[in-house]
Amino acid sequence: MPRIPVQPSPMASPKSFLWTRRIFLTLLLLFVLTPVYVMLSSSLKKLQDVQGSFQWLPNGITFRPYVDIWKTVPLGHYFMNSLIVSVSATLFSVIIAIFAAYGVSRYRFPGRQFFTVTVLSTQMFPGILFLLPLFLIFVNIGNSTGIQLYGSRLGLIITYLTFSLPFSIWMLVGYFDSIPRDLDEAAKVDGCGPFGALFRVVVPAAIPGIVAVCVYAFMTAWGEVLFASVMTNDSTRTLAVGLRGYASQNDVYWNQVMAASLVVSVPVVAGFLLLQRYLVAGLTAGAVK
Repeated sequence: MPRIPVQPSPMASPKSFLWTRRIFLTLLLLFVLTPVYVMLSSSLKKLQDVQGSFQWLPNGITFRPYVDIWKTVPLGHYFMNSLIVSVSATLFSVIIAIFAAYGVSRYRFPGRQFFTVTVLSTQMFPGILFLLPLFLIFVNIGNSTGIQLYGSRLGLIITYLTFSLPFSIWMLVGYFDSIPRDLDEAAKVDGCGPFGALFRVVVPAAIPGIVAVCVYAFMTAWGEVLFASVMTNDSTRTLAVGLRGYASQNDVYWNQVMAASLVVSVPVVAGFLLLQRYLVAGLTAGAVK
């Protein structure tokens, strides 16, 4: 009996699919790296070369903008303010989120579902809606108690805490739920109390999720502009707002703006690259749960 010839599949061959993927990824890479190249090349040009039409290949390279950025504005002071505020907001957010997420994940109490929905629903509102209420609260607290939150680092830390804490709690609840409760029970059998089980068993097992929360909270505080421009003064100004100092009344130092932007981006990019493995693991586990 003669065999019936098999018709080739109409689907694209693996080779053509591979080339299509390569072309797409190459175009995507060019789209992402072009602004970075423009920023880098502009930071290595003289001011008069930046103010005219953009040239892809600079006529000359100078590192003078990287020296002048520290003299035109007090960039070091702004850098220290951003570092203190971002690290403090991250630490408080993670510590509070660990306790809150552990309580929601491991215990059943009245109002648990309402608390979870309320925490998650705060992410539905734009941040600008909280600007005026927080401003009035800080001013009234300062007038009644003498504790100056407006224009202080503490006030800015509390502000960023209100942004990152709800998402941190929601994400850690999902991650803690993925950790078997048998580990808690085994720790309690060995003599650990609730806090012992949390810090000796649950927290070490939840390191990827905690790192993901740390990165999210730090990046939220590091690059925020709106609240930092309203809640700070000259002594507590952060980097995101301090970059406006390179624009004078008559001119804008574009080469210094680009150089300062690259310097400001280094801590975030370096931290992301170092913690990328934990960040992806934490986000994936929280999303799956």
